Amino acid sequence: MHCKFKLIVTGHGERDFIPLLFRSLTESANCSFSVLRRIGQRSPITSEARRIQMVGSGKTIPTRDEQELGLPARRFLRERPSHFLVLIDDIERDRRPYIEAVFARYRKAFDTMLRPDERSRAAVHFFANMLEAYYFADSRAVNKALGCCVLAQDHHGDVEEISHPKNDLKALIRGFDERTHGAEIVALLDLDHVLGNPKTCGFLRALFGWCVEKSLATAEIFDDQLQTRYGLPDGRQEPLTKNQVAHVTN
Repeated sequence: MHCKFKLIVTGHGERDFIPLLFRSLTESANCSFSVLRRIGQRSPITSEARRIQMVGSGKTIPTRDEQELGLPARRFLRERPSHFLVLIDDIERDRRPYIEAVFARYRKAFDTMLRPDERSRAAVHFFANMLEAYYFADSRAVNKALGCCVLAQDHHGDVEEISHPKNDLKALIRGFDERTHGAEIVALLDLDHVLGNPKTCGFLRALFGWCVEKSLATAEIFDDQLQTRYGLPDGRQEPLTKNQVAHVTN
């Protein structure tokens, strides 16, 4: 059975070309990826006045989350059981201390608006610190896309710990454009290479692990080759986003 993944993203580049990131998966599994919509980043609700206002109006989630997250997810997931939804946000360094609260806000929108059987087909994942971080894990793709030797080698260490990869690219590449150049680079990124080190890229690997799991479950097959791609058997996966079934509430 063909499974369809729709993405809700927070970045302009992600809206334009993020399905290209999943091309290795679409080539090996019976699935497809496309963007459902772009939204603004959400922050934890810390205002007590806002909480009181929501309670007073009988709401458990903000109206904006209901309209931009919950309702679109509900409409899409109810079309077919082979439909899956993934929200992807950047978790920049200054937002890392609040990641659990950010995750909880997104997750609550889905869990509030979806039926119990639909909730496990919606997931929240993060790029850390942003999509551009992963470019540094595949210097070959960057250099080929830009036609010059911008990166002498792959980044040593975990690219998800680079403080501000977009600014680093702008310092290296005069006139770097996150949308134009990003589309060219993402089209060449080798995800097996990016995820080749089991000690790095835990956020990205958790995203691909979730998509692989859903693809295989929908097809009702055992694909040993796909299950061992992207370093999934022993590679690090971000605990917060890895197993979202555990976050489902009835």
